[in-house]
Amino acid sequence: MSLGIEFDKVVAGYSPTLTILNELSFDAKEGQITLLIGPNGAGKSTALKTLFGLLSPRFGDVRLDGKSVVGFSPRKILEHGVAYVPQGRNLFGSLSVLHNLELGGITLKKNLEERIEEVLERFPRIRERLGNQASTLSGGEQKQLEVGRALLLRPRVLLIDEPSIGLSPIVSKEVFGMLRKLADGGATVLMVEQNVRSALKYADRALVLEMGRLALDRPAAELLKDPDLNRLFLGGKKS
Repeated sequence: MSLGIEFDKVVAGYSPTLTILNELSFDAKEGQITLLIGPNGAGKSTALKTLFGLLSPRFGDVRLDGKSVVGFSPRKILEHGVAYVPQGRNLFGSLSVLHNLELGGITLKKNLEERIEEVLERFPRIRERLGNQASTLSGGEQKQLEVGRALLLRPRVLLIDEPSIGLSPIVSKEVFGMLRKLADGGATVLMVEQNVRSALKYADRALVLEMGRLALDRPAAELLKDPDLNRLFLGGKKS
């Protein structure tokens, strides 16, 4: 049985006339960071939403550890060990940091305090801000809180969309490093990131999407060394 994520000729979109994923097929393996890159509109975020049950494929199959999850609600996907950190800020700004964490663990029947302590050990800066309103945190602190909230569930699969957006290079490095440790611990990490060169340093594989299809699948370290990375995949000038 394949451990991790599999997309098998998935067709999906936001309406019958708006197709974003065009028979998209790829896999993301357990214990690795798989990086999705490509131009805007290529289907990167749509792939994450489809896996998490926010969109239903019109055709094709999505499998988790070899078993189809098509038709599963986001809650059921969550119960199967998949956590999703979407792009942008997704916090309850008027509530305290602690209350945000508690809400993130609302589905846990026990050991919530223990789980919160695990998160605070990973993010000591968040511990210092427990009583503060989430809206008063810096951009980097808010991202750490979002990721920490997802980790409360000890996910074996983490879907994360643009983790470095709005962050300083130093904080971005910290977040990427945390994701690397998570994968090294056995989790499957599927990441969308526009800061491609930085993300490639931490990823295992890079999947390039174009028009909702897989255009390239290469080891991240190999792609990072490619002198034509910008020209070929990001629409930039030849480096």
